[in-house]
Amino acid sequence: MARPEANVTGLSNSAGDLIGKRLELFKEVIPGLSRVALLVNANSQLASVYANTTATAAAALGLSGQAIKWSAPEDLDSVFATMKAAQIQGVIVNPDGWAFTYRATISKLAITNGLALSSWSRQTLDAGALMSYGVDHDAICRRVAVYVDKLLKGTKPGELPVEQPTKFEFLINLRTARALGLEIPPTLLARADEVIE
Repeated sequence: MARPEANVTGLSNSAGDLIGKRLELFKEVIPGLSRVALLVNANSQLASVYANTTATAAAALGLSGQAIKWSAPEDLDSVFATMKAAQIQGVIVNPDGWAFTYRATISKLAITNGLALSSWSRQTLDAGALMSYGVDHDAICRRVAVYVDKLLKGTKPGELPVEQPTKFEFLINLRTARALGLEIPPTLLARADEVIE
């Protein structure tokens, strides 16, 4: 990461590294949380990585966790019905193009089925997720501009480290909490970087 060499560099969103922390916060947000599911795009090359990481992190926190796969938007209705029937209490989505594209649909189905949803970005929170924990994507975008400037001025990509994020956001959506009948502990609200009323 410090010296990628060749013709490669970039910025990381540390997606896999944040799963454990996201689950830990989710458990604090939902008292009595014991059964969680990872909603994972079966078409994603990272699906198995996210599923394995989530299962390991869930087990370490004493949670029962399982991956629920979807491969097309038409699958979402039945997938959420399956989770509800399995008495899943919370659903996690990880960074994925489809999860981002269908974030409003996923959020709506989670609320309709009485399932709390934890995500990775402000945009998914704004669409209706209960909470989000992840990198500050705006900060990453600003850093991309710095990298592009360096590259245009002649720095070789391999001389630039793959930069790790330094700013993270914990966000809570109180509108969704009310819709789910959840009372967020005041200590957790105080720790949040932002609370949507």
